[in-house]
Amino acid sequence: MLSQRLNERLTRVGPDTPCGRLLRRYWHPISPAVDIAKIGVKRVRILGEDLVLYRDRSGTIGLLADRCPHRRTSLALGVPEEGGLRCAYHGWLFDGTGRCLEQPSEPEGSTFKDRIRTTAYPVEELGGLIFAYLGPQPAPPLPRYEFLVWDNVVRHVGTTVLPCNWLQSVENSLDPTHVEWLHGRFMEYFWERSGKPLAVPYFRRRTQKIGFDRFAYGITKRRVMEGETEDAPGWKHGHHPYYFPTMSVAGHAYQYRVPIDDTHTYYIQYGVHRTGVPVARQEQIPAFDVDLTDEYGNAMLQVLLVQDFTAWIEQGAIVDREHECLGQSDVGIIMLRDLLREQIDKVERGEDPIATFREMPPGGVIAIPDDAGPDRYVEFSKQFEDDWFEESLSPLRWELFKLHQEAERRRVAGELQPPRNLGEFVPIGEHHRQVVLFPAHLQEVGAS
Repeated sequence: MLSQRLNERLTRVGPDTPCGRLLRRYWHPISPAVDIAKIGVKRVRILGEDLVLYRDRSGTIGLLADRCPHRRTSLALGVPEEGGLRCAYHGWLFDGTGRCLEQPSEPEGSTFKDRIRTTAYPVEELGGLIFAYLGPQPAPPLPRYEFLVWDNVVRHVGTTVLPCNWLQSVENSLDPTHVEWLHGRFMEYFWERSGKPLAVPYFRRRTQKIGFDRFAYGITKRRVMEGETEDAPGWKHGHHPYYFPTMSVAGHAYQYRVPIDDTHTYYIQYGVHRTGVPVARQEQIPAFDVDLTDEYGNAMLQVLLVQDFTAWIEQGAIVDREHECLGQSDVGIIMLRDLLREQIDKVERGEDPIATFREMPPGGVIAIPDDAGPDRYVEFSKQFEDDWFEESLSPLRWELFKLHQEAERRRVAGELQPPRNLGEFVPIGEHHRQVVLFPAHLQEVGAS
């Protein structure tokens, strides 16, 4: 459990909150680039601030405060010009740094515009996403994780807005035992209740052992399932690592949970399919909505992601952690909260928190470890045939199905080896937890 005071310290994200000041030290994805592929304007809310994202007629992107400083109308009505965004109401023109360049109705020769500025934040486009930095200057460089810059891949972006706090969605990433229940037993019950019982149940193998290690950018999970040993990829290579503060990896998906405000989260499912089969370069990376409900307003609980979303939402707008009861299987969640508290404290001491990069490594790309090793490629195409798989919502569903089928055919024929990431998980110090789970009880076997 957490006290109410500590819970608010870890969850509130406004500009003058401890966690808000921490999160402003990071670049956050705020939109698929395709949303403003040409000239265009889009409302954005992030970390409690209402902003306007735009692409001007020269192709430059910018991010400004929503309200024009003149008469306070929204710049979301603005007109993109060659050098910035023009307010629709009286024509004031602002560039990407927030400077006012023109005030058409003021007298000729007036210097009034030189004294006017609006809030502006740095933005960069990378890998089909637009990232923003809302923190103090100088801004660190945008981390170029290798999955954002790989060639010979197929990408797509699924997004949705969740009516709940960011932290409960991130905590899910450090909770491996929920899979066999939420995506296993509950999934069976859903289809049973729908009159279509599953012929082959999903995710019914029980978790036998879980482990967690801190590494340079976050926390990696490990697990041993029924019938496995510690030589299994999920333990040996790690499983679904978490990158501080808001990103986790799940096979071919990179999941961002971006705080909109205290009670809303912008969820991004960034799919990167790298099979080794040559593919044409994408001119534009498509985006799609991850709907929570169908056309009748019913929760789409046959989709794994929506099962997660629904569980987080039903925890409440902000989880009441003062009254929760954590067990030994929750050691990953405890490790996450400890990490978050440490980083808030570091910012308050004037230090850089974990995973902020003042310099990029040689080559300018940050290598990341594989998620559960090369076995994640085995028979992966079969998942595209199932409606529970989140990729079933993508406009590229059947294109990706054929791509993975071809990759599997070539691997079976010995013509292709699964591509490997370059990074390795290097545990930091003594930050390690592991728990052995038995069907009838839990027993902690190692903690330091």
